[in-house]
Amino acid sequence: MLKKTILITLLTLVTTILHAEGKLSVSKQAVLDVPPSTSWALLGDFNGLNRWHPAVIKSELVEGNGKSKGSKRILTLGDGGKIHETLIDYNDQGMTYTYKITESPLPVSDYVSTIKIERNDKGTSTVTWSSTFNAKGVSDEKAIEVISGVYDAGLSSLADLY
Repeated sequence: MLKKTILITLLTLVTTILHAEGKLSVSKQAVLDVPPSTSWALLGDFNGLNRWHPAVIKSELVEGNGKSKGSKRILTLGDGGKIHETLIDYNDQGMTYTYKITESPLPVSDYVSTIKIERNDKGTSTVTWSSTFNAKGVSDEKAIEVISGVYDAGLSSLADLY
């Protein structure tokens, strides 16, 4: 079991490194008081961000099945903005997926992100949401602040759900 966990972690790391495009990064974590399988049932739905992120009012899968490379979704934000994203890697068993933004009103470019769930000693879940990106039209600090705010809002909402 330990070898399997190490292998999955290494594969996730390699995937993230291979797809990393930006020079800036943000990584945030939240501990949820539920087993990983419960967390993954919600977070593992590539087309379900609107179910747990307060800024997303609609998620539309426009290509693929949401579990295969190349699946595409369009997120609609509360202000009407739209974010187009493409799934790069999906690992149901490892409870992780990586995606990239292809079009967005956010002040970033070359954005690649990974959502991952791990089991804690107490049987609860640690959710890690991380990304690399470049600033677009704003300072590096402002781009980091915006993405950090997106992650904080989503992870806070998750903590409230569980």
